[in-house]
Amino acid sequence: MAEMLEIRWHGRGGQGAKTAAILLAEAAAAVGKYVQAFPEYGPERMGAPVTSYNRISDTPIRLNCSVTNPKYVVILDPTLIGSSVDVLDGVGEDGVFLVNSDQSTEEIRKKLGASDKQQVYVIDANKISMETIKRSIPNTPMLGALVRLTGGLSLDDLLEDTRRKLEVKFRNKPEVIEGNLEAIRRAYQEVIE
Repeated sequence: MAEMLEIRWHGRGGQGAKTAAILLAEAAAAVGKYVQAFPEYGPERMGAPVTSYNRISDTPIRLNCSVTNPKYVVILDPTLIGSSVDVLDGVGEDGVFLVNSDQSTEEIRKKLGASDKQQVYVIDANKISMETIKRSIPNTPMLGALVRLTGGLSLDDLLEDTRRKLEVKFRNKPEVIEGNLEAIRRAYQEVIE
């Protein structure tokens, strides 16, 4: 990783945007990267818009502010597109959008208003999460897809660190652990097919 990677996550309360940003940061830190992960939200309630951020770098990170010009924007809830949340804010021409949707890439590109130079990837993370963890929580599939797109972390490193974190929280629920790991694997494979 030659430069600092900046990521902005958009979701709604309960979809795991904050958790995904933290899992990504912890997995990157485990392999020696410098990281930041932090949320920004208004009312803390289920369904309210939530924004989380990541910075990942090979060198110390001296910034202590929101990510204003992200290279990657992850959208966990496509209803945020065209809402009061400006998901395009600060994204440059080299920006990459990763959207959880069952719509086509062309449909999402049009809804976003993304330029021809900006990359748009779509994955049905809700479907993957329903099939793997039996709940519509798109954060871990989106995490797997993002890691594939950025190339800044290996799938094995992400899975290993995520397994450790989930084993602490869900030690008596191995199906939750394995389901989330499978969701990551599937999205990692499916995002560029």
